[in-house]
Amino acid sequence: MAEQKRDYYEVLGVDKGADEETLKKAYRKLAKKYHPDANPGDKNAEAKFKEASEAYAVLSDPDKRRQYDQFGHAAFDGPGGGGGFGGFGDFSSMDFTDMFGDIFGDLFGGRSRANRTGPRKGANLRTAVRISFEEAVFGCEKEIELTLKDECPKCKGTGCKPGTSKTTCGKCGGRGQIVFTQQSLFGTVQNVQTCPDCQGTGQVIKDKCPDCYGTGYIASKKKIQVSIPAGIDNGQAVRIRDKGEPGTNGGPRGDLLVEVDVARHPIFQRRDMDIYSTAPISYAQAALGGDVMIDTVDGKVVYNVKAGTQTDTRVRLKGKGVPSLRNSNTRGDQYVTLIVQVPTGLNNQAKDLLRQFDSVTGDSLNYVAKHEGDAAKENAKGKKKKGMFK
Repeated sequence: MAEQKRDYYEVLGVDKGADEETLKKAYRKLAKKYHPDANPGDKNAEAKFKEASEAYAVLSDPDKRRQYDQFGHAAFDGPGGGGGFGGFGDFSSMDFTDMFGDIFGDLFGGRSRANRTGPRKGANLRTAVRISFEEAVFGCEKEIELTLKDECPKCKGTGCKPGTSKTTCGKCGGRGQIVFTQQSLFGTVQNVQTCPDCQGTGQVIKDKCPDCYGTGYIASKKKIQVSIPAGIDNGQAVRIRDKGEPGTNGGPRGDLLVEVDVARHPIFQRRDMDIYSTAPISYAQAALGGDVMIDTVDGKVVYNVKAGTQTDTRVRLKGKGVPSLRNSNTRGDQYVTLIVQVPTGLNNQAKDLLRQFDSVTGDSLNYVAKHEGDAAKENAKGKKKKGMFK
């Protein structure tokens, strides 16, 4: 009795409504895990690889997928099947390079020719700039210096010595790829790799430009102005278009990403759009209330402290925080913790006045002396009770 095949959707681990990209990702994962080259001699891995390849071959083809959804595996059992693709189960004559395209290109280190020879955007560059806390809050202009590549003026970016040109690569015949065959459990399989001589371009330079040594680019130091937006936070980056690596084959330049490193501030701390700080107030200000000066990123502001304010009381200064990156007119708040400072270095007059103040507000300075006898009596009672229970 023939072994019953598993459902193709179950094999790939996807839902029946999975789109093409989902199918490709699922198959790519299984193919890399179970490929015979990665599991030499493992028959179970070979079987799983074959099963996943068969499932993807059917589900990635719209016509075959419709037939499978309607008739199941019977659609491919030969002339007697529901729709009949006649002997699809025989993989020995299939060209997996054509059928799976860039999936096997990734597995075997190859790339499609279109990606190698067509216009490609240059790589992005990264650098960093250090700014102050205030510059991060309000934005600023910074000038940075870095090395950038530009088209070689001598060869106009061709990399060839003036008066010469590129020639067709002899190794790949100008295709940019090398096709080779190998035997697998499916029979003869064609694989594609990028040509090592021309790096996939299909052309080679025999006489290199003496200025750029065949690269087509000249590196030089450049000064670039960077506009740092108000509200940027530590670790965020500013993107400057077309200041990255040059593109290839006529492709655009990459971008420059400038990451900001915000210096610590001695007073302020930031949390999202809000700023946190502390402010000292005197004992008299805390007890009687009154105006105090508080530092903000906008300068000093006057705040009226309420009478009886306790130390570690937190107050809010609305709109004194960090602007939003999306809307500079919207700002966070500043939260200030008020710290009551104990006076030191009092002269005799100040000490006498403070004693007078204490005598009419609870006489805390003489509290222990007045209640020392009561404390002794309480301790004696405690010892007596303890002795009763021995």
